Amino acid sequence: MLELTMASVSGAEAGATAGMLMAEAPSEPGAVLRVGRDANVCRLVTPDDWLFVSRTHLEFRCGPDGAWSVAWLRGSNPDPASEVRVLSGGAARPLAYGGVAPLSRGGSGEVVIQDRSGPRSVNVGFYHEG
Repeated sequence: MLELTMASVSGAEAGATAGMLMAEAPSEPGAVLRVGRDANVCRLVTPDDWLFVSRTHLEFRCGPDGAWSVAWLRGSNPDPASEVRVLSGGAARPLAYGGVAPLSRGGSGEVVIQDRSGPRSVNVGFYHEG
């Protein structure tokens, strides 16, 4: 089972959180959870006017062995308007545009989408049951 929580945070609003959303999926091969602006394909949807987030920005996918990974999907722009990093086990690792990172079993952490042009971020917390 993978559980996700998402908060959209804007520093322009003195650290105000725009909203908290939750989603979960069983650890079955092929299970997918997406994060982005497009409510038609994403389980966790960011504010529509936050253009630093792609229509489909992140994809959490369960592999054949039941292990989860997160991918930063390439959008229509050659250079992204955001940066993505994975925080887990006390370490922060940047996720490359178009890159994939494994999520440790029985672990928790956060994937942060940071706007390059302002103090806004989308924080997606995760817990991957062992």
